[in-house]
This record gives sequence, C-alpha cells and structure tokens, in this order.
Amino acid sequence: MGLTHEEYRLLTEQMGREPRMTELGMISVMWSEHCGYKYSRPVLAYFAEYKKAIEGEGLENAGVVPIGDGLGVVLKVESHNHPSAVEPYQGAATGVGGIIRDIFTMGARPVALLNSLRFGSITPGQEDEATVARNRHLLEHVVAGIAGYGNCVGVPTVAGEVNFHPRYSGNPLVNAMCVGLVKTDEVASASAKGTGNPVIYLGSATGRDGIHGASFASVEMDEEGEDKRPNVQIGDPFAEKSLIEATLEALQTGAIVGIQDMGAAGLTCSITEMSAKGGVGMVVDLDKVPLRDPSMTGYEIMLSESQERMLAVTHPGREHEVIEVFQKWGLPAVVIGHVTDDGWVRITRHGHIEVEMPADIFADGCPTYYQTPVEPAAFLQRQGWNPDDLIAPDLNQAWLTLMSHPDVASKENIYRQYDHQVQAHTALVPGVGDAAVIAPEGTSKGLATKIDGNARWTMADPFAGGQLATAEVCRNLACVGARPVALTDGLNFGNPQRPEVFWQFERAVRGIADASEEFRVPVVSGNVSFYNETKYADGSTLEILPTPMMGAVGVLERAENRIGMGVGAGKYQLALVRPTGTEYVQQGLGASLYSWSVCSTEDGVPCRPDLDAEQALQTWLPELVAQGKLAAAHDVSDGGLAVTLAEMAMASGRGLMAVLPSAATEGLHRADAVAFGEFPGWVVVAYSTENEQDVLSSCPGALAIFPIGEMSENLDVVVHMDDQGTTLTQPLGELKRAYHQAGIL
Repeated sequence: MGLTHEEYRLLTEQMGREPRMTELGMISVMWSEHCGYKYSRPVLAYFAEYKKAIEGEGLENAGVVPIGDGLGVVLKVESHNHPSAVEPYQGAATGVGGIIRDIFTMGARPVALLNSLRFGSITPGQEDEATVARNRHLLEHVVAGIAGYGNCVGVPTVAGEVNFHPRYSGNPLVNAMCVGLVKTDEVASASAKGTGNPVIYLGSATGRDGIHGASFASVEMDEEGEDKRPNVQIGDPFAEKSLIEATLEALQTGAIVGIQDMGAAGLTCSITEMSAKGGVGMVVDLDKVPLRDPSMTGYEIMLSESQERMLAVTHPGREHEVIEVFQKWGLPAVVIGHVTDDGWVRITRHGHIEVEMPADIFADGCPTYYQTPVEPAAFLQRQGWNPDDLIAPDLNQAWLTLMSHPDVASKENIYRQYDHQVQAHTALVPGVGDAAVIAPEGTSKGLATKIDGNARWTMADPFAGGQLATAEVCRNLACVGARPVALTDGLNFGNPQRPEVFWQFERAVRGIADASEEFRVPVVSGNVSFYNETKYADGSTLEILPTPMMGAVGVLERAENRIGMGVGAGKYQLALVRPTGTEYVQQGLGASLYSWSVCSTEDGVPCRPDLDAEQALQTWLPELVAQGKLAAAHDVSDGGLAVTLAEMAMASGRGLMAVLPSAATEGLHRADAVAFGEFPGWVVVAYSTENEQDVLSSCPGALAIFPIGEMSENLDVVVHMDDQGTTLTQPLGELKRAYHQAGIL
C-alpha cells in the first residue's frame, strides 16, 4: 500500500493496535508523499519562514493576498503528471477540475486558468518513431483534456507554456494553475468546528474511479502504465460548473462553518484534515454517502477520488439552507455525520466500525525524512565548461533553427483550442504579451498572470534555476505593466530517496525562496510532485529534468494600461535594458537553448540573476506603463536577444533595425553570445519618440539602458553588433515561416 515496514511499525505504535483494513488504506494515502509531503516538508519550511516574515505587511491566511478595493487574489498550481501519462485526456481534464475546486472552496470566483506542460521530443529523428508518436499522442490528448474541461466549466485559459525534451518521454508533466478573486472579508475556512454541527456531503456521487490515486502519484511509473487506468479519475465539467455556483451561493448564506473539496484521497482527506485543523473529531455514516454503485465497500468509498465533490460543516439547524442551494443546482447534498469534541474520526458502514482513530494521526502523524543531499560530480564539470570550445555555425541559419525549435515556435495551435475569452474579462490574450491580463468585475485594477519554468537552467544549476524561474515570471508580469504580488510553485522532480535528486530539489527551493524574499513577493501556495521517472524492463530508469514551475500574479492599477510585445502603426524607438554588471558566466551560452539545440551540447551553467536589478525592473517597468510611456516590452529568454527581437517584429507585423553599441554588449566577445545568449534581466522596450527622454532619464541605478534602433516600415529584421562586426538579417516572412513550421499540433 506504499507504507514501509518502519512506517507501519510507527503507525501501530501511534494507534496502540493493528489497523483495520480501511484505516490502513486511509493512512497509506495520507502518509504518501502526495498528501503527507514526508520528503519535501522539511525543505518547504524555507517558504514558511518567509511567509511569517511578511505577515505584518498584509498576507492573509490560506494564501489570500489583498490587492485593494476589498479584494484578495488566490492562486495555486497543482500537478497531474502520473494520471496524464496513462490516461492523458482525463488526467489533464481532472487536473484542471481539481485546481479550480481548490480556488472556489476558499470562496473565490475562479477567473483564470493556466498550464505548464512538458513532453518528450515530438521532432522526428530525435527519438525512435514509436516514442515520438507516443509523445505526440500525449500532447494532443492532454491539450484536448485541458480544453474540454476548461471550456465547458466557464473559466478562461489565458496563459501557459510547453517545452519538450527526451527526458520527459516516459513521464510528461501536466501542471495546472488557477487564479481566483474573493472579498477579503468572505474567505471560507477549511476547519471543522462546533460540537454537534452537521457534516454535509456535497456534489457528485462517489464511484470507484481514482482509488489510490494519491498513492499512484507517489511512486515511479513503469512500462505497464495501462494497468494504472483505474487510478485515474473521470471528470464532468458541467457538474463542476454547477458546483462552483452552488458553493459560492451557499457560502453567501452564512450557514457554512468550514468547507473543503475532496481532492487527493477523497473523503479521507477532507474528513481528517478538516477535523485536525479544527481540533475536533467527526462521526460519519457511509451508508448515507451518494454512491454510483451501492455494493461499494467502506474501503472503496473512503479512498475513491471521484470528482466534483465537497465536504462542508454547517451551523446547527441551518443545514437545510445549504442543501436547498445545491438541490437548486441539481447536485446531491446530504448530511452524513456530525462534529465531535474528542478529536477522533469514527466511520461506519452497514452498522460496522470501519475507522476509529484520532484525526491527528492522519494529518500530523506522517513521518518526515531529510535525505542527506549529494552534489553530483557533473555540477563541478559544468562550471568548468569553456564556451569558446563551441564552433559557431552560420548565425543566420542558427536564428531560423531557434525560431523553429518547439520550445520557441508558435503554440497557436494549442492555445486556439482554449476558450480564453469566456467571462469576457481577458484584456491581454495568449500570444500577445509576456503575461495574460484579466480585467475583473468590481474593480478598475487589472490582474496579470503567468507561469514559467526552465529545466535546462535547473538541471545545470538548481539554485540558479530556482532563482531564474522566480525572476523570469515576475519580469514577465512587469513587462505587461503589473507589479508582482504573489507566487505559487509547482516542483517536479525525480525520486527524492536518491541523494542527487534531493540535492536538486533542496537547491532549487532555496533559490526560489531566496529570490522571493529579495523581491518581497511571497510564495503563498504550491505543489510537490516527486517520483517523476519511468522504470524499464531492462532495469534502466528515465528520470525527468528537474523542473520547478513558478506561477505568479501581479496587479495593474488600471487594466486598460497593459501593454504587449508588439506595437501598432507609427514611429517607435527600441532600447535594451539590462543590469549594470558586465560579467557574464560562460558568455550566457551555458545551458542555453542555442548550445543545446544548435550546438548539440548540454554543458555549462546559466548566468545567475542580479536580484537587485530584477527588483528594480519590477518597479520601474510598471511605473512607465502606468504613465503611458511604453508601447511594448519583451524579456530576453529562450533563444536570446535575436529571438526576442524577432518575436516583437512578428507581433508588430513589421520589421526592425537594431544596432547594438559596444557599451550595450560589454563583456561579450562572441557574436553568437550577443545574439543567442540567455541573460537574466535583459528586456527590450519600445516607446514613441516623444517619450524617449522620459524613458531614458528615469532608468534606475541598478539598470542600464541603451537605445538600439527602431521599428521599421519594411519587412526585414536586422540586428547589427558593433563590437563583433556581425550583422544578422532575415526577412520577416522567413522568421514567421520558421516560427510556424514546427508542427506543434
């Protein structure tokens, strides 16, 4: 069931007896890594310490961050990696449904969905034909699952990212994120309280789907994934849509004391966690639970992960108010038990005791492990890599190669499947800017949101990878004019029992915590997904790249002020903004997309970010946008400056002429480094001629700004490097052709 012999001994010691079968099943899921965080909890304390440090500045409980006008923003990311590997449509769909429930359970209206996806190579020749076909199958069905659920449930999918690498062939990553808005004085509690208060089951009937889903997410995959299909839940987005409205309406009655969704571990999790949080117990009669099959055992009922279900505790005598609301929305609602004052969970089926245990054993009894981290020998080797060993290819051809790389190329065929305009509040749609912007009802403010991650950087230097992912997602928000206010993390790694993997995990978390503390932007929620690897019959193991994904939300004072990466008609100047420092580790080519894909080497380490400069960007760019001084902004990331300029030209539908002066590229002696190096904190901004002086003179001391050219009326994109004496030139049409030819869906 997933417990070690020592964990079973600990359980019997805590209980003072041998567990019943249903008790053992419940403990096996609550003590799994997915629910118990037994390997990650000691490391995640880095975030808890930071949250405590800023509570005095307005961070509310349960990850609600006030944004003004009496509103708070709620955000969270969740993984559904293993289910999506064996049943990609339902795995992805129920991942979306689960993260939405996490948001509206808190009383928040879901306003935006995002996703971050990783798959094995879909490029013929990089892997064998069967593997490429399977990777493409997973991609197509995961995207269809996200679209099928998100479009029907009525929450816009506004942003995301998709990357590819052979290391994800056995184990794709499907991380879903949701953002919600709530009145700060109406945040719902997840604690059970009040002796004798009714416990109500809300939502769809319970079936056998998803049994042991949490345990399934806490072990490695193998080649025999088909037999894991029963562990995958089945979603109903139309039931979820009704559940959203019924829950939010029921919360408005004031009858609900506490409420929680039945996510991982289903009834087990909601009953035990709500009891433990409130310091109370519960008595539950499983005979009263709505079932799809009356023959289900108590074990099956308690471990089912059927979707679209909630558990609520109401004030005495007011349960009928909640039941009437749910019945109005066509959803089951029935009292299944009551709260007790002794802290024990007692569950019966057909009059027989299935469970009789203290709630604390489920919620707090799980042991934690601190694996001694071991730095891999390859880490030191990467630091010693010399970029001058690279033989630079034809740079114009390399530019086109990067534009057609699946990590860079157009994802339009993906995001066009998502309804990003439902609710009619999306002010900046996918493909237009560095982040999405929502203009929600009830406020003139705008919400910007994005999710980012770069496994190349994290594999090469996990601490830098954590810092860089955090810095980039905040920079993306700043580029559309938003001030970052909150972060959520999706931490995807291999087996934590391997010292090298635990080292990657701990270093990445330290990097995230370091950057978030420097930026004064808290990590308010998140998810850890371990055991993302596949065991093969020959004894080999394919482990994913270490992949932290950072989601963020930022605030614009006025939503209509947002900018994208493209400009309209008229005369616009371009400038490169970068940190003042000019020491670039390995010329910015270590762990870059250019060195990996064009030069076929995965050596080197990335440049670490200048956190002071990044923080200055996060303040200065939103100020310029609010003042109407900037027309466009786009950060330098995958593929470097040449890709950034090409994307701005394509978004504008016109060419550009960029001349990089010696001062702008000081410290860089290779032309390919200037064109394709990946430098944190580099941003290209566009502004009208009349705003040029205001933009240049307001640049803060931690940053340097260099005018580099202008948008042109012809259709050529030209990048000239003074120091290197090199010019790149491509017709806009050729760049577009490369950008759209990758065949991603």
